[in-house]
Parts: sequence; structure tokens; C-alpha cells
Amino acid sequence: MKAIIFDVDGTLWNSTEQVAAAWTQAVSEHTQLKRTITSEDLMREFGKPMDKIVNALFPELSKEEQESLSVHLFRYENRRVETAPCEIYEGMPETIRELSRSYPLLIVSNCQGGYIEAFLKNTGLSEYFGDHMCPDDTGKLKAENIRLIMERNGITEAVYVGDTQGDADACKEARIPMIYAAYGFGDVEGEYVTIHSFNELLSLDYEGFWSAGTERDR
Repeated sequence: MKAIIFDVDGTLWNSTEQVAAAWTQAVSEHTQLKRTITSEDLMREFGKPMDKIVNALFPELSKEEQESLSVHLFRYENRRVETAPCEIYEGMPETIRELSRSYPLLIVSNCQGGYIEAFLKNTGLSEYFGDHMCPDDTGKLKAENIRLIMERNGITEAVYVGDTQGDADACKEARIPMIYAAYGFGDVEGEYVTIHSFNELLSLDYEGFWSAGTERDR
């Protein structure tokens, strides 16, 4: 079976404005820090494991303090993005519905537990994604979770849609091709099939990804 796997932030939507507001509120209510988290702060960090994001934004806190704060950050974030007006990329819902007619669609993200569920609730797209996975589900990061979700769903070939170098590195480790969402948060090194808007996914030759991969592996 063949499938398309998606990243969330910078690929399916941009929630950074809402997450920044949620994190700023959590910091205000649960620490003595005088800090406003901005959308730009998060865009620079999203795609990394969550503990690395928290460490980058709050280096003055000890590891234990960061872990304690994270509980509040993630709780506030998940609750807010369930209903907040996050930026859904133009054409994303319609494209997802159309792609789901031809391929199983999955999500793998380095986000915290509950975030993918909040995305699906906010967008109303749950029925179009067959499965999803994040580090809180497995204790593993993106590359291993790509392999695990493929195994769990009987997927033999997949392509990943992502927007950062971390996505590209994970795909190389998982040995699957990546489509680079250039409208997202990051840049990637090397040559990738690139889209500049979400609905361009409808015009791609997915079978070509997998036949090219077969040739490379010989």
C-alpha cells in the first residue's frame, strides 16, 4: 500500500500566532519571567523536538524548570488551537479531501501529544486522515515514527510533505522521498520536488516518486 504522510506546522497550517499567545499566557501565569513569545520566535523553532524548542526559548531556566513549564505551555497551546482561527493554507482542506480519494493520508509530527488531535478538531478533517503519530505516542522522533506508522498501517511506500531541514533529514533516515513545501517555515539543502502552494499537490505524479525510489535502491 502507498500513502502520503504530512507534517503539520508550516505544511498544513500556520498556528504560530495562536501558539505564541497561548505560550505567553502560560509564561505569565506560571513563571516570574517577563516574556512575550512571538510568532517569529516559533517559526524559527517549529519542526524541532519540543524539548529543544523550549530550551531555545527559555535558556535561563534549568532543565527541570523547562520540563515543568512545558506542561503548562502544551496544555494552553492544545486548548487554544482546538478552536482558534489559525491560518489554514489556501486550498488545504479541498486538496486533502481530493487526495484522500486516491491514497491513505497520515500525519507524523514532532509536536506534543494532543496537538494533532487539536488540529483535526479545528479543521474538521479527521475523517480524511487514517492515522497520526508524534513523540509522545512512541518516545521516538520523526524518522522512526515515519517507519513505525508505515508498519502499523501496512504501508510499503510513502512520500512525506514537509517544510524544514529537519523534515528532509528525517525522510533521508526513513528512506522515503520528500516534497518540499517552500511556502512553510524553513529552507532545505539539496534538490527536492517543491510546491509553492498546497493545491499543487494535486498535479504531482506520486507513482513517479516510488518508481524513482525503486531505481535508486537497485
